[in-house]
Amino acid sequence: MQKIPQRTVERFFRYAQFLHTRLDAGAENVFSRELAAAVGVSPEQVRRDLMNFDLRGTPQRGYQIKEFMTELYQHLESSSLTKMVLVGVGNLGKAILTYFLHRRPNLSIVAAFDSDQDKANRVYSGCQIYHSSMLGEIVKQEGAAVGIITVSASSAQETADALVKAGVRGILNFAPTQLKVPEGIFLEQIDITLSIEKAAYFARKAAL
Repeated sequence: MQKIPQRTVERFFRYAQFLHTRLDAGAENVFSRELAAAVGVSPEQVRRDLMNFDLRGTPQRGYQIKEFMTELYQHLESSSLTKMVLVGVGNLGKAILTYFLHRRPNLSIVAAFDSDQDKANRVYSGCQIYHSSMLGEIVKQEGAAVGIITVSASSAQETADALVKAGVRGILNFAPTQLKVPEGIFLEQIDITLSIEKAAYFARKAAL
């Protein structure tokens, strides 16, 4: 399959999330209209996306969920392990560590870092926590490709710079600030506060 545009990849991951939910609910098959409603796109868009995969569905039964998920992850994930590190072991950082524990075999947070010496040299949710001063050494030692930033806004850019210098190629930033990274480094901004404010704004508009 040819290189997939970023927006299409995002839809694929949303499809995967929905398929997990349906599988957990005991469903065996899914229809394109269900995927469309869950992701917020048209059924036609779903069918165009599914042309990327070797799937056989029918109007009566839809697509077999397990087969669908196998096809998705063959394109979305590597068979090899992708190592990640997390910087900032506060409440959000701890929640992320707990979420990823044993959840995805191909994705693993191999180390966490915090500037608080009292949090260093401990294990949380199976993940070793180090002092932030060891970030460069451990990232290179582990060969981590992704860095997750859950520090304060004032420390986020410095943390991103350190992660890039250590060799990560992708950064997921939860700090409420826009980061600058070199060309070739993938950056995903997750601004929870902004999302909450948007939800509140449109909720107020809907009530008028």
